[in-house]
Amino acid sequence: MNTLLFFSEVTRLESNDYVGFTFFVGSMAMMAASAFFFLSMSSFDKKWRTSILVSGLITFIAAVHYFYMRDYWATIHESPVFFRYVDWVLTVPLMCVEFFLILKVAGAKKSLMWKLIFFSVIMLVTGYVGETLDRDNAWLWGLVSGLAYLAIVYEIWFGTAKKLAVAAGGSVLSAHKTLCWFVLVGWAIYPIGYMAGTPGWYEGIFGGLSLDVVYNIGDAINKIGFGLVIYNLAVNASKKDVVV
Repeated sequence: MNTLLFFSEVTRLESNDYVGFTFFVGSMAMMAASAFFFLSMSSFDKKWRTSILVSGLITFIAAVHYFYMRDYWATIHESPVFFRYVDWVLTVPLMCVEFFLILKVAGAKKSLMWKLIFFSVIMLVTGYVGETLDRDNAWLWGLVSGLAYLAIVYEIWFGTAKKLAVAAGGSVLSAHKTLCWFVLVGWAIYPIGYMAGTPGWYEGIFGGLSLDVVYNIGDAINKIGFGLVIYNLAVNASKKDVVV
C-alpha cells in the first residue's frame, strides 16, 4: 500500500507547475528521440550505425533520468541536482565521443576522444562541487568548469578536431560545424543555469531564473539536436554511397 501511495504521489503534477511540465516534456521528448534513433539504425551503412547508436543512448539515458527527476520534483519540489549530474556525467562524454566517431573517416585517433572526455569530466565535476559541496566558492568552481568548457570549444573549433573535419570535407565538415555551434551556443545554457542556482557576483543578473527550466530546455535542445545532426550526416553520406 505504501508503495502504491508513493507512486501515485510522485506522478502528480499541478497544472501551474511549469518546472514539472518541462521535466515531463523532456522525458517524453528524449524517449521519442531514442526510439527514432534506434529504429533508424538499420537504414544506414555500418560505419554510421555506431554514431546513431550513441545518439540513441544519449537520449535514452537522459529519458530514464528525466522520468526519475520528474517524480523527484513532484514529490519534494527540490531541484534534483545530484541525479542531473549523474545524467550529465554519462551523456556529455558520449556527446564528445560523437566528434571522434564522425571524424574517424579523416583519421581521428582515440587520443582526441579521450582529451574531449577529460575536459568534459573536469567541467562536470567542478560544476557539481560548486553547485552542491562548496557553494560559498561557487564562482571559483564555476570558473574552473568554464575553463574546461572553453578548452572543448577551442579543440573543436580550432584544434585537431577542426583540422580533421576540414580534411574530411563534405557532409562530415558540415555536421562538424553544426555540432560546434551546439557546443558554443547550446552548451552556454548550462553556465547560465549554474549562475541562476548558485551565489556569486552574477546573482543580480541571473538570480531570478529557474535553473531547472534552463537546464531542461538546454538538455532537450542539445541532446536531441546532437542526434539529429548525426542522423542527417548518416542520411547524406548514405545517399552519396548509393550514388557511387
